[in-house]
Amino acid sequence: MTEALTRDKLVEQFHSAFGKSGGALHHFYAPGRVNLIGEYTDFNGGLVLPCGIERGIHLLVRFKSAPHNSGNRKPEQTAEFASANLPERASINLAEPLVRNGKQWTNYPLGVFKEFINLDCPLQSMQLYYHGDVPDGAGLSSSAAIEVVTAFALNTLYSMQLPTTELALLSQRAENNFIGVQCGIMDQFAVAMATADHAIALNCYTHDYEQVPLESGDYRLLISNTGQRRELAGGEYNVRVEECNRAVELLKPATGASQLADITPQALRDNIHLLTDPLIRKRATHVIEEHNRVILATGMLKNNDLAGFGRLMIDSHQSLRDNFNVSSTPLDTMVELTLQAEGVLGSRMTGAGFGGCTVTLIHKDAIDDLIDKVTPVYTSKTKLTPEFYATRAAAGVREIIA
Repeated sequence: MTEALTRDKLVEQFHSAFGKSGGALHHFYAPGRVNLIGEYTDFNGGLVLPCGIERGIHLLVRFKSAPHNSGNRKPEQTAEFASANLPERASINLAEPLVRNGKQWTNYPLGVFKEFINLDCPLQSMQLYYHGDVPDGAGLSSSAAIEVVTAFALNTLYSMQLPTTELALLSQRAENNFIGVQCGIMDQFAVAMATADHAIALNCYTHDYEQVPLESGDYRLLISNTGQRRELAGGEYNVRVEECNRAVELLKPATGASQLADITPQALRDNIHLLTDPLIRKRATHVIEEHNRVILATGMLKNNDLAGFGRLMIDSHQSLRDNFNVSSTPLDTMVELTLQAEGVLGSRMTGAGFGGCTVTLIHKDAIDDLIDKVTPVYTSKTKLTPEFYATRAAAGVREIIA
């Protein structure tokens, strides 16, 4: 199921969940995202290069009919949430303080609702139905897609007139403050601002960005889900933040830099003696060179140098594996097998690592052959069953008019 999922099927599912009575249905869609290059540069003041993918989250919304009131009784003000993918449902009284409900998926849209309440949005009773095909736990930003599509829907339906960039920031605040995950801006920004056949060169510190043409021609992005969930990324992520901060402390007296991304590869080479701890040296080397790889990759895409871009992808994975130590045996195995296949220009892990997905730049005519050959060997080596999703760079959040 992709964005091409028929509206009739979605409407049928909505009616099954909430019944047929009520107002008009409004249809919204947000893609997942994949980061093409630029990993662990975000919290170091650096650049990332994500794009939208052709998998995402559909949202159907309907205002509930106004209930019959007697005397001075106020009308009900509730939000009802249901999903085609997960069994948990929720009916939330919007007139009461919103609180997180365990680990249920409904916390993601609920956090967005709280942000709109903070903006004095005049929320009414409504029903929201989500249907997605972004695999959970694969590092393709299914949670960010839920947040952004919810924010876009509320912004549209209540005529709040917030710019799309602000919806990305609002969605990030929802995840930081309501969910309690201190994520950066990349996921929500990519979902919100993605453009078809483009990647986004985004500075995660300043939020400056550039739409970079991704004229892939006969080449496609092949996302390979290793089947290994990213169970260890959270704690290790915090450790990497601490290690990078230590590197900045050691390099700042000589470079004046307050973030690793402010340091050029040459400046690192000139001052590498200041990093006496081999581990800190490796962490700084990855971030500084990875930031530079995004700069180089952006230029290569502008010149339609896909082969050069592919080589940078390979370099990125090797650094993530050897310098930043965030890869895993399944990720390394998938990249190794993929690079042996015909028609492949480059491949790397994508996301926080410790499982999740790889992304590969491959000729469209070689995709089926790669899947047929890689799957049995990969499964034999890892005892995991992979999934593959071919995609082009896709457009960001939007309303779909019937």
